[in-house]
Amino acid sequence: MPFDFEKLEVYKKAIDFANDIYNLTKKFPKDEQFGITSQLRRAAISISLNIAEGSGRSKKEFRHFAIMARTSVQECIPLLEISYLQNYITEEERLKYYSRCEELSKMLCGLINRL
Repeated sequence: MPFDFEKLEVYKKAIDFANDIYNLTKKFPKDEQFGITSQLRRAAISISLNIAEGSGRSKKEFRHFAIMARTSVQECIPLLEISYLQNYITEEERLKYYSRCEELSKMLCGLINRL
């Protein structure tokens, strides 16, 4: 039987996003392993982690964790921009992930407003 948070569409999309970010950053230079690669991966995985952790708490606390998840989404934006400026990703990839961040942010806003 799945945990409650596993039923949330925003959680599923956050997992997919993090997985795709992991795959995207595999091509980043080795000298970025502890820099932008690590930061982008941590920000991406933090989205689903905050949703999962918050779901087992009170509504007030869940709201706080959903806000933290949204903050992690926002953290991805400058990291993707810098990745593009450093030629680690293409403009097409940057726009694709930017759009996914917008979608996750909107979904999290909806969750926050319901709590």
